[in-house]
Amino acid sequence: MSVIEIKENDVVLAKHVPAAVAWAGGLNFFSADEEYVQVGTWGYDSGKELLAHSHNEVSREVLWTQEVLYIRKGKILAEIYNAKDEKVAEFEATEGDLVILLHGGHGYHILEDGTQVLEVKNGPYVGANADRRRL
Repeated sequence: MSVIEIKENDVVLAKHVPAAVAWAGGLNFFSADEEYVQVGTWGYDSGKELLAHSHNEVSREVLWTQEVLYIRKGKILAEIYNAKDEKVAEFEATEGDLVILLHGGHGYHILEDGTQVLEVKNGPYVGANADRRRL
């Protein structure tokens, strides 16, 4: 099992990271350096030390909102759209999976009662009307 990329030509629209890959242990990043959202997981045994650090102030230009979903519980059907608003893929994401949304559009169907999803995206948030367009 590996990371599944949904692409249109050379543009990665989304990535589906199955739980078995996401939580394989150690440090794993699933983002390219140039992506606006950086996504990684880490899992270590007792005794591992992660050295304290802070992040430097770095000016960045962000043109697109990119999102990450962590499926905590349940199941969703994720639909992926290209820049022309055409659905190009769909897949089920289940407990422990990560979904990384980079370009194009997306929509979801909740497939199980009690589904819980953590969503993280880059900011600042500029409001629904300025930030998104319904397909």
